[in-house]
Amino acid sequence: LVLGLPKLKFSKDKLYDACQKGKQVKASFKSKNQISTSRPLQLIYMDLFGPSRTMSLGGNYYGLVLVDDYSRFTWVMFLANKSEAFNAFKKFSKLVQNEKNTNITSIRSNHNGVVERKNRSLEELARTMLNETKLPKYFWADIINTTCHVLNKVIIRPILKIPPYEIYNGRKPYKKKFMWSNHLVLLILNIQIMCINSKRNSMA
Repeated sequence: LVLGLPKLKFSKDKLYDACQKGKQVKASFKSKNQISTSRPLQLIYMDLFGPSRTMSLGGNYYGLVLVDDYSRFTWVMFLANKSEAFNAFKKFSKLVQNEKNTNITSIRSNHNGVVERKNRSLEELARTMLNETKLPKYFWADIINTTCHVLNKVIIRPILKIPPYEIYNGRKPYKKKFMWSNHLVLLILNIQIMCINSKRNSMA
């Protein structure tokens, strides 16, 4: 986890209620725990979600979610129209390939558990955050973006025991970048834990 965050208390009942409101259909796919790749960008999963009923502050209705198989590092690109997805991916691939000085070897855009699960997590958490914070619905893209940023910097894959950010970038997250939103960061993490526990209880 990212060190340096203060301890804040949240009401479990309140968070559980928010989580219940944000939950969608129970996931029907199994988690992929085995690592099938040996480096970042060897395999990228991508999926499109939307349209949102509410236009975001940036004028968007869709989100393109991209997940690196090796690290589980995730990017979200927001789009006004579905037709923008191809050009958005071209910009993304050019950016990350130049950044890493390596090529994307394989892309999977068909239905698969990895990116669908990530999509569902982001949408559930965003909906829960909107319910919890009472923010206007047009903040949905900003909340998804913030949630994605936070989840990239915490341990989400027990098999690796380090955060996606550290695996992908080869260095630990810089904790001071979290300081502006400590309350929001911890709220996201607490809601995620409550939602996971809620799902486990419902499956028991």
